[in-house]
Amino acid sequence: MARERAPRAKQQKQAKKQQKQQKQQKQAEQQTRSKRGKGALPGGTGTAAGAGAGTDAGSGPEGGGSGRGRSRRRGDRESVVADVGGGRAELVPDPDRPRAWTLLIDGAPQSHVDLDDPEHLGFEYQRRIGHVVDLLAPSGRPLRVLHLGGGAFTLARYVAATRPRSTQQIAERDEALVRLVRAELPLASGVRVRVRSMDAREALGAVPDGWADLVIADVFSGARTPAHLTSVEYVAEVRRVLTPGGWYTANIADGPPLTYLRGQIATVRDVFPETALIAEPGVLRGRRFGNAVLVAAALPLPVAELGRRAATDPQGARVEHGTALRDFTAGALPVRDATARDSPRPPINAFPG
Repeated sequence: MARERAPRAKQQKQAKKQQKQQKQQKQAEQQTRSKRGKGALPGGTGTAAGAGAGTDAGSGPEGGGSGRGRSRRRGDRESVVADVGGGRAELVPDPDRPRAWTLLIDGAPQSHVDLDDPEHLGFEYQRRIGHVVDLLAPSGRPLRVLHLGGGAFTLARYVAATRPRSTQQIAERDEALVRLVRAELPLASGVRVRVRSMDAREALGAVPDGWADLVIADVFSGARTPAHLTSVEYVAEVRRVLTPGGWYTANIADGPPLTYLRGQIATVRDVFPETALIAEPGVLRGRRFGNAVLVAAALPLPVAELGRRAATDPQGARVEHGTALRDFTAGALPVRDATARDSPRPPINAFPG
């Protein structure tokens, strides 16, 4: 009997060792995917032409998009995969937060949502836009916000959580994506958010003059912002729908030599007298492809406070304004509808992981 127990104990020891190795491998894979999500560049979608009926995103979830299914496990949760208008959507569970998810479209990180903590903004560019939301008006005051591009409704959730009773509209052209998000990542009950399944510029044209306190543009199709959302004519429509004290903010993705970013600054400056740019120094110096958040208004912006908040983020950013921003633009000309082009395609290594 002693001779039989010896090899059996050895087998059990080997089995435990294999289980430990498998667990460590899974943990390493989760950390890699988490890092990939945190390196996001583009954000919301909602870009192609076409219009549809508006839907109330505050109501119960709807059926999902075609081809939806469950795939790889993350602890007790599985990724959700679905075919949407913009490509292949995947909702990947965050291993560090029990009810948080990252939305990928064709492998490119788009949004991060924590259903338990909608005030948590996992992507740096979203955190910077969050600073804009916080500084626009006294804390807690409701706002009227127009979101051009919806993604997983991350910023709309943030506004609803930090400024209860705010009224919000989202222009998100991808109806299948909207259905997926509403089913898998439902908004909290009672929030005043309406989703319109239509092109962002068409939705902008349907908004009354002076309706919005804030317009947030986070619009990407295939990781690129469409040309018709980059022109002076488009920005003039944005200013039309804003209140006299309203702000416009846009997520812009570009890399060296920053020709597109400079052109967008010149375009917005052609319409708004006050502008500021928030970005990491490495992006501003043209060292790598990344996000910049542009803020514009008719009245002076709280540049100093915006700079303080951006500097203390996990990935500290800098705020350019006034003469420094004019020098950064380096003589770039405003973009018109007739000459507008899509934003640059991100390099292959733009999404780490």
